[in-house]
Amino acid sequence: MTEALARRKLASAAARLNARHRMAGLLPALVLFTDDERLADPLAAATALPRGAMIVVRARDAARRETLARDVIGVGRGLVVLIADDPALAAKLGADGIHLPQRRGREAAHWRALHPRWLITAAAHGAIAGDAALDALFLSNVFATASHPGRGALGARRANALAQRCPLPVYALGGIDARNARLLHGFVGLAAIGALAV
Repeated sequence: MTEALARRKLASAAARLNARHRMAGLLPALVLFTDDERLADPLAAATALPRGAMIVVRARDAARRETLARDVIGVGRGLVVLIADDPALAAKLGADGIHLPQRRGREAAHWRALHPRWLITAAAHGAIAGDAALDALFLSNVFATASHPGRGALGARRANALAQRCPLPVYALGGIDARNARLLHGFVGLAAIGALAV
């Protein structure tokens, strides 16, 4: 399977999940996470996304994060852009919202009060504890992934059960590709790094 075909199949699987979810059409179905090591060309990957997809901009270096965020916002095409772990930068650039690490998930109400229109998400690693001020969670890692070698994967069965019990919409993240996406249900959508690389 070519990379382009694999990306299209992943986007289709995400759209099917989203269509079956109670939040169908209210949240993007497909999400790209940028990654300093695993995504060599985030702009090419962003440009290849379907209209209305979401991008979570992550970079360890603050200057790199700002440059990347500006470039990704400039892509346009109805893409929803969240800045990871940097609310000040999200406000400065007029991003669509923020993505918080699990340890900062309880800050969602604070940021919601300051920015009521923001889309606010957080990471969840294994156990899901969602703050009502959050719009969605990213559950990881569902499958084995190069981002976290050696970290045990949840597996489809456990991940599906966690997503279905959570009162918040949940995205699947970690090792997601066009082949294993069909094992998932109960998620509002799918998130990936390598599977969406160009």
